[in-house]
Amino acid sequence: MIDPGSILLFMIISFSLALILIMKRETIPPQLRRTLALIAIVMVSCSFFLLLYSMIGSM
Repeated sequence: MIDPGSILLFMIISFSLALILIMKRETIPPQLRRTLALIAIVMVSCSFFLLLYSMIGSM
């Protein structure tokens, strides 16, 4: 089983990255913005998967 603290930390970091990208989208260069957006999408998707995995694993 994965440590719940690690999952929570990963979720906070991934959502924070996505929020920062949304708030600062005018100041980030377009090519870097696209790359960071793809990384944020992957991280947020993994966060949801880990959340579901931990909920199903605890049953």
